[in-house]
Amino acid sequence: MNKILSVLPFFLLTIIACKAQNHEPSHFIPKGYTEFENYYGDLNKDGREDCVVLIKKTDTTNMVTNRFDQKVDRNRRGIIVLFKTAEGYRVADKNYDCFSSENEDGGVYFPPQLSIEIKNEKLYVHYGHGRYGFWKYTFRFQNSNFELIGFDSSSNYGPIINRETSINFLTKKKLIKENTNENAEGGDEIFNETWSDVEIEHVIKLSDIKDFDELEMYDY
Repeated sequence: MNKILSVLPFFLLTIIACKAQNHEPSHFIPKGYTEFENYYGDLNKDGREDCVVLIKKTDTTNMVTNRFDQKVDRNRRGIIVLFKTAEGYRVADKNYDCFSSENEDGGVYFPPQLSIEIKNEKLYVHYGHGRYGFWKYTFRFQNSNFELIGFDSSSNYGPIINRETSINFLTKKKLIKENTNENAEGGDEIFNETWSDVEIEHVIKLSDIKDFDELEMYDY
């Protein structure tokens, strides 16, 4: 009887641990936040559908009146990356406040639209700015973290691409393509390509980024 009682706590802890790993993605959202969007795809080459959860803070003090006299939610957003295992999900990486609100004031322009893409076991953080272009950050899981391995941007004027930038932090190379055709109408650009070396002291980790809006990729 004593032997049974001695091993009982072990079995209880095992059951609790299994249940803890078998949570749905929404169960990993911390208190004071709500689910904003979910994305699914394989991020660690194991064939399972991992999940990226965009979360949003729910602080009522960040409900403000904008310059159009509209009540808007200026709470920041964050990200939780979950790996799918045989037992359920587990947290692979997280950053609760790295993204600004979708209701930020874009001034004379509309604010860029944030979206997430999972492709070829990589995590892409994409900002679309309509006819003005886009910029995109590429992360890969390595060294037990999601690390920034690439950056791409396109500066457009409607259908015309004025300038493209591509940085590869693995090869430490940067490519800038500038349109030299002043009469381009879109699709007929003539690009001048410039390659340069990138100096970087340490890789940027997803979990360490305080604010994506403050990442100055043009410094590289």
